[in-house]
Amino acid sequence: MATNPSVLQPSVLQRLSPVRNSTQCQDAHGLAQEQLLHFGIDPGSEYGQALLQATTHLYQTFGELNQVEALNNTLDSLPQTDRISYFNAKKFLCFQLAKLIDTLQPSLRASYQALNMDVSSRAVKGDYPLFANVGALFSATPAIVRTATYLYACTEWVEDAFKGMESTHPIYSRLLNPTSISLANTIVALEAGKYAADYMAWNFNSGMAAIDGLLSNQLRHGDILLASRNVYGGTFQLINDYYARTDRLNIQLEWFDGYSGGEFAERMKAVRSQHQQALNKGKRLFVYLESPCNPHGYVLDVPEICRISHQHNHLVMLDSTLATPFLSRPLRHPDKACRPDWVIHSYTKDISGGGSTTAGGVIGESCRMFLPKGHQHNGINWDQTLFWDVYYIKGAFLDADKAIEVINGIKTLENRMLNKCINTLVFSEFLDSHPMINVNSHGLKDHPNRELCQKNLYLGLPSPLFSIDMEQANLPREAFVRFFDAMEPVFGHMVSLGQSNTLVLCPALTSHSELDEQAQSEAHIHLTTIRIAMGDENPRDLISHFRDCAKLHIDPVSTGFSDSFMPGEKVEELIRSVHLSVHEKHLEQQ
Repeated sequence: MATNPSVLQPSVLQRLSPVRNSTQCQDAHGLAQEQLLHFGIDPGSEYGQALLQATTHLYQTFGELNQVEALNNTLDSLPQTDRISYFNAKKFLCFQLAKLIDTLQPSLRASYQALNMDVSSRAVKGDYPLFANVGALFSATPAIVRTATYLYACTEWVEDAFKGMESTHPIYSRLLNPTSISLANTIVALEAGKYAADYMAWNFNSGMAAIDGLLSNQLRHGDILLASRNVYGGTFQLINDYYARTDRLNIQLEWFDGYSGGEFAERMKAVRSQHQQALNKGKRLFVYLESPCNPHGYVLDVPEICRISHQHNHLVMLDSTLATPFLSRPLRHPDKACRPDWVIHSYTKDISGGGSTTAGGVIGESCRMFLPKGHQHNGINWDQTLFWDVYYIKGAFLDADKAIEVINGIKTLENRMLNKCINTLVFSEFLDSHPMINVNSHGLKDHPNRELCQKNLYLGLPSPLFSIDMEQANLPREAFVRFFDAMEPVFGHMVSLGQSNTLVLCPALTSHSELDEQAQSEAHIHLTTIRIAMGDENPRDLISHFRDCAKLHIDPVSTGFSDSFMPGEKVEELIRSVHLSVHEKHLEQQ
């Protein structure tokens, strides 16, 4: 039997009251009557009686809707047909509620227009926003909310909003913006799947802002950071030249050079032993991973590294930008111990895909990302969460226009990534056919990172980022530079990656120039190293142009260099076989 909403727990119905924090009323009728008096309406008047009845019904409906929402935890046990029915029934209920709001619009507009205001005031204020925004509820894409601030219902509601206890009041777009929230919900659903209810995301105005936001939230003076060796150059600069500086946070920076769980376990043991005294004094050790990593695209055994780290109660941060939720979804691992504690994305790259915006995000367990003021969960206090500790203060938020670009990019993510992975397999094998070119791509069957690629990435597809070097050819610097400069326009001479066109750069001179010569050597970066970020072009054009550039600028100093690639007929066989094989496997997984 359904519970009478008028006798629900007082706190449920009181949440709808304009005096929610001070009311003593406990039933729908009493709360409705109190509400009318709060706004100066006589409940005994003709207008008051009609409004009292409608308001009473709203309180009752609010109670009933809370009962409906309480049944959400049963969804996993329902067959798919029932889930479809439940969704559509609730969707239509939302339309009906919106219709109730729309029904009020003519009388509300008339009441607004009846207020005595000079024409100058009317011009400044314009139409009241509630009139214009109802239609946005039915937008087929998330509304682009270009506003700095928001209307609020009443004093006690906005008081709760400043405590993080009222979701209908964003307050200020530096903190919350509906379009950005829509993106956050989308990325959490993609990454976490059935575990999405346990996670939350905050979006930043760049990938580096996201990384800095997370590090500044977690690291304290003298903490230890164990990071995978091959990280983006900007990340290296941030942790080495800022966080590790003695006059900053004096973070004790340690590096992990391997990729497997076994290699990590050995390194973890050594680092813990080296810093045992600091750990005993309360300093914390964090693990920072980038997988696949920049610039070679190598994959780390993320689940195993997470499991080992969590055995020692060390938290793990993972930059999964290169994988995207297409190639890897580490938060869906059935064993929570094998999941990273945070996943970072630079949306600027493949997730957005067009190269027209900069954005980033951090996904983490909800209790680490946000708690209402005064609340605690699993030993985490509200002021330790990413929102209150960093996001609320620093202002590195993502605005609505950037958020919608990322949302639109996500719609084509799967097709773009599938095509890029195919191009990576084709182009890396073509380059590997040359005896003087060393190809660092786990798309090659004999590559040492191939096994981890097959274990950790979807269908064993390669990261669409890899590197090559021509150190074996002993090319003069001038010849190599001429060759590289000639790669435009088929290969884009641009920094960044993850765009629709294939981009190339020399890490030693650009993205990893922050590393000194020794650090570059340890990261296997040489002068002739070329980082290749695959695009969606026809691979035949890429292959033909690469061969022609070699013929033009390398053959004069290395006779016959361009003739050592696989012949044209082999290229056609390669393209056909890779396309058919990958698409067949992809279809089998759907």
